[in-house]
Amino acid sequence: MDILLLGIYAFFVWLIFIKLKWLPWNITSQVIVVTIPIIALTTLILLLNIFAPSSSDVRAMNYVIPIVPRVTGQVTEVPIEPNRPIKKGDVLFKMDPEPFEAAVKLAESNLEEAKVALVTAEAGQRGLEFELKNAQAQKAALVAQMELSQKRVNQFTTLAGAGAGRGADLESAQAQLASYQSQIVGAEAVESQVKQKLGALTATGELDTVAKAKTKIAQSEAALRSAKYDLEGCVHTAPADGRVANLALRPGVRATQFATMPVMSFIEDKDQWLLAFFRQNELRYVEPGNEAEIFLETYPGKIIKCKVDSILWATAQGQMPINGNLPNTLPVSMPEQRIAVRLLVNPEDKELFLAAGARGAGAIFTEHGTFTHILRKVFLRVSTKTDWFVLKLH
Repeated sequence: MDILLLGIYAFFVWLIFIKLKWLPWNITSQVIVVTIPIIALTTLILLLNIFAPSSSDVRAMNYVIPIVPRVTGQVTEVPIEPNRPIKKGDVLFKMDPEPFEAAVKLAESNLEEAKVALVTAEAGQRGLEFELKNAQAQKAALVAQMELSQKRVNQFTTLAGAGAGRGADLESAQAQLASYQSQIVGAEAVESQVKQKLGALTATGELDTVAKAKTKIAQSEAALRSAKYDLEGCVHTAPADGRVANLALRPGVRATQFATMPVMSFIEDKDQWLLAFFRQNELRYVEPGNEAEIFLETYPGKIIKCKVDSILWATAQGQMPINGNLPNTLPVSMPEQRIAVRLLVNPEDKELFLAAGARGAGAIFTEHGTFTHILRKVFLRVSTKTDWFVLKLH
């Protein structure tokens, strides 16, 4: 563009001084003619880079998801092709489900056994509680009979002392009292044994066997959920709309669940990042919401309208490693890293396909120095026209 401006300026110089000879062509005019474009171009470039900064490094970047199986198994089906559009939920690959189905059946069997054990333990607890109530009722009845027998013994003793009663009746009453006392001792022994068994209750008021059975059920249910989760992992689906790259997975391959060994890379279509990289002193007036224009080599001659979303005020040079080592200062200073500005494509170009890794250039138009914006836009439109030309000899 600078060459174009100089060409236009040279034409007018030739027209005024040589062709029409409106002004004399001497040393003074020659110095002025040479000095004016130098000063003008220098001033113009400085103002453009401040009020409408440009970037020769604009990139379209997508989220890339490494696809790692949840489980390790034998791949049985890969129904997709690389670099083809895929919808969210489409099957990426399937694995042999037989070992995982067996694990589910085993977990279901263990759960049923645990439930039966719980029923048995709860029945045992109810039996002990019933036995305790029965022993306590029997003891209460014996105590009442013993008290009545004690009264009869006292009555027969009084009558025998007065000579009005028979000794045989007294002996019979005493024997009956002794029998009741013996039965009460037996009932108390049974009650004590049952209470001792029930004394092992947990904080929830359950027998230890019941608590263990419930714990076993919880463990079996967790194992069943885990087995079903692994079984569902035999069918891996697309996490979003996108496409698969570097697909090397084929039926018969044993896929592993190690995070460092993905079986394919999934490139999302949505939530794309469009980044323009600027020198750090070019961003003094750039703010979110500023108008921006870019062009990509994949679309020669097309200007894509954008808005500034945010400035990523961070580079790798600003990261201090948190460890016990002192920062390593190299003998030669590192080059200044550029600051990335995230751009959002305007609605009119929202459906435009931007390939991941597409490169181009662009500019941001700040709220200052608006008189320079038109010139920057002209520069962009002229520059994008050159992308039509493919200059190579092989």
